[in-house]
Amino acid sequence: MTFAGTNISLSQPDITQKLTERLDDLKQKIAACGKRIRRFTERSKRFNQNCLFQRYQKRLYKSLERPEVCGAGPGPDQANTVAFWRGLLSEPVNHSEGPWMEVVASQCESITPMDPVIITPDDVDEADCRAPNGKSPGLDGLHHYWLKGYCVNP
Repeated sequence: MTFAGTNISLSQPDITQKLTERLDDLKQKIAACGKRIRRFTERSKRFNQNCLFQRYQKRLYKSLERPEVCGAGPGPDQANTVAFWRGLLSEPVNHSEGPWMEVVASQCESITPMDPVIITPDDVDEADCRAPNGKSPGLDGLHHYWLKGYCVNP
C-alpha cells in the first residue's frame, strides 16, 4: 500500500522516519498558508480602511470605535464621582521637588528674557502685500488675493 502522490509504502523499513518528515512538511505548508491568509486579511483590512479614510472618514472612525472602550454602557454615578474629586482636590498637597529644581532654577537665572515683539498694523500690511496670490489659504480660509485688496501701501 502506498500513499497517493508520495513514494512511501508501508512495507519500507524506515516508514516512521518518512512519515514524520512528511507530517513535518505538511505542518510547515499549513503554517505557511496560515501566514499567507493572515497577511492577506491584514492587507485587505488596511486597504479598506484607507479607502474609507479617503472617502468616508466618519464611517471609518465609527468602525474603529469599540463600545467597551468608548463607554457605551451606563455612566458613573454622579454622587460617587463628585465625592471622589472633592476628596482628591480638597486635600492640601506638599510637594517635595528635590534638589534638581534648585539646579534648574539657578541655570534659568542666567537666561536673559527676550525683548518684547511689537507687531504694528504696518507690519501685517507689508506681509500681506508681499504674499504670493496663488498660495493656499491659511487657517482663516482667506486667499492672499482677497487680503491684498485691503493693503494700505500697494
